Amino acid sequence: MPAVTATTYTLAGSDVTIPALGVGTWAWGDKSTWGMGGYDTDLTEATIRDAWEASIDGGATFFDTAEVYGKGESERIIGTLLAADPERAKRVQIATKFMPLPWKVNVKGSLLSSLKASLDRLGVEKVDLYQIHGPISLRGHGAIAEALAAAHQQGLVKAVGVSNYSSREVRGMHRELAKRGIGLATNQIEFSLLRRVPETGGLLATCAELGVVPLAYSPIGQGRLTGKYSASNPPPGKRGFSDHPMEVVDTIVAALRAVGEAHGGKTPSQVALNWLMAKGAVPIPGAKNRGQASENAGALGWDMDAAELAALDAAALPGIRSLSNRVWQHG
Repeated sequence: MPAVTATTYTLAGSDVTIPALGVGTWAWGDKSTWGMGGYDTDLTEATIRDAWEASIDGGATFFDTAEVYGKGESERIIGTLLAADPERAKRVQIATKFMPLPWKVNVKGSLLSSLKASLDRLGVEKVDLYQIHGPISLRGHGAIAEALAAAHQQGLVKAVGVSNYSSREVRGMHRELAKRGIGLATNQIEFSLLRRVPETGGLLATCAELGVVPLAYSPIGQGRLTGKYSASNPPPGKRGFSDHPMEVVDTIVAALRAVGEAHGGKTPSQVALNWLMAKGAVPIPGAKNRGQASENAGALGWDMDAAELAALDAAALPGIRSLSNRVWQHG
């Protein structure tokens, strides 16, 4: 039986429908993170505009950002694109996030204030999806759910989600939101062939049970799975997620190439993204120019068969990291 990939997902508790592939915009404007070590030094607002256009035209209309990406610069860039391109703006879905830092004890007031600032930078009255950036608040699920409910009741968000939540944490937030008549729409997680533990550890099953859509960040391992890099040509810069020796990564890239060749020459990154979609996740790869955006879109519209899926499963790495090494800024 072939692995048939869903083409769209409707976010719980809303009328928002997102495609099976999105775009992560962490690097858009976040020079403090990505402008060092040779990573994305050719990223400009002009290349971002090209990536925006090519992503939307290719079917990847869901864009994920956050208040902390470039201290709001990513949101401002997206706001500029929305305003300058009203026809494409009608076709997109925008998600952003609230960082619940421990000292934000008044989580409801902090969330509403942060959300309104995000809306101002984006130039919109509401966002399609608003997410809690990570389970780092000193407040419990009930207090955070109450804050999200307030945002929803005020018409500032259409759907709500979380990021970097474990199965237990997803269940807790789902339960608290349900008490307030709201669905938990998404859980944004690091998930790729370099970090398969969300599937093998049961998190994907929990999300499927509760109707929560997994959003997969770092889906091509920050470029490691593109085939551009190898043990003899390692990637430059600061790439801390699912960090494995490139000699190991090379074996996965070889498996991706084999599947791609059987599908008309699909690239390793297109196969890696398609594998995630076959798992029921929505990958949100970055795109810094038109070429990358178009290549990402090439992951849509085709399915690998069960044998190919199994071969990639066998090649995948668990990518387990301890709680102390969790990264909250991303996702």
